[in-house]
Amino acid sequence: MPDSSEPLPGREPTVSNDRLVLVVLTGAEEPAPDLPAGLLEQLELRVTDAAGLAQALEGSELLLLWDFFSSALRDAWENADALRWVHVAAAGVDTLLFPELVASDVVVTNAKGVFDRPIAEFVLACVLAHAKDVRTSWDLQRSRVWRHRETRELRGSRALVVGTGSIGREIGRLLRATGVDVVGAARNARADDPDFDVVVSSANLSEHVGDVDHLVIAAPLTRATCGLVDAEVLAALPPNAHLINVGRGPILDEDAVVSALEEGRLAAASLDVFSTEPLPGDHPLWATRGVSISAHMSGDVVGWRDTLAQQFVDNAHRWLAGRPLLNVVDKELGFVAPGQPNGSKEHM
Repeated sequence: MPDSSEPLPGREPTVSNDRLVLVVLTGAEEPAPDLPAGLLEQLELRVTDAAGLAQALEGSELLLLWDFFSSALRDAWENADALRWVHVAAAGVDTLLFPELVASDVVVTNAKGVFDRPIAEFVLACVLAHAKDVRTSWDLQRSRVWRHRETRELRGSRALVVGTGSIGREIGRLLRATGVDVVGAARNARADDPDFDVVVSSANLSEHVGDVDHLVIAAPLTRATCGLVDAEVLAALPPNAHLINVGRGPILDEDAVVSALEEGRLAAASLDVFSTEPLPGDHPLWATRGVSISAHMSGDVVGWRDTLAQQFVDNAHRWLAGRPLLNVVDKELGFVAPGQPNGSKEHM
């Protein structure tokens, strides 16, 4: 992978008669973003869906995965004869990376930074909703029942955030602002961190959750994190604990969550991501006590697509000028590594 701190190898500032080919992969229900005329003057644009990707890729250097969950590039890889840069309009790249791409010289960038604050606000909303027992208030309102209750104060409660990348750090900062004691979990433990009281090793997660009120999953899906929050971790949580997943579904053992909730060993779960999406209508999570379900929307706020498009445009101008790209993914790790432009100190 090229060092993102150096000019891209073989790339000189593009002259006016050098029109590189940009392929934009869209989904069935999502049109391509509006790209500015100034950028399109320097590029030949090909917009396609998954069925036409193989043909569109021939001779193209740039690929924008606007359909960011698509795995179509794997099937079309043999036609990527000139591909040099793939940008994914998402923070997670787990559905994109496959062995041939990882082993290649193709640079991958992602949408790191776009979703940090929206997801952190979503997590805070989940934490507040649980602490203030909003679910019960809504149930009582629908039944027209007036019942006074006491709720919990956030100040002095304890949260553990799994994943200390930019999203996890924004979650940590926002929760700490409300008086929550926040611990991080990452590959490497450390006592000194600006956004967490302490960072513990995610490899020994079950040893660190015994006094946690809110366990927040905000890590990327990698080989190290797949199945990380399993039955052992859930069993180590106190029975009043609240689980939040805004990372990826396969990080969490969903069957173990159902069992823990049904048996009263877990108080609540706020789940925004799932191993199968959309969540099947017959999945037991829909009817499990204490579960709040949202449709993978924790980072999607009004205007988010415009922000994603502008982020790509800014990076494309850097590419065309021969300048270092931002948010270069370490394809072996599966995220933007520490030390890269816009990279945090540690992820997972």
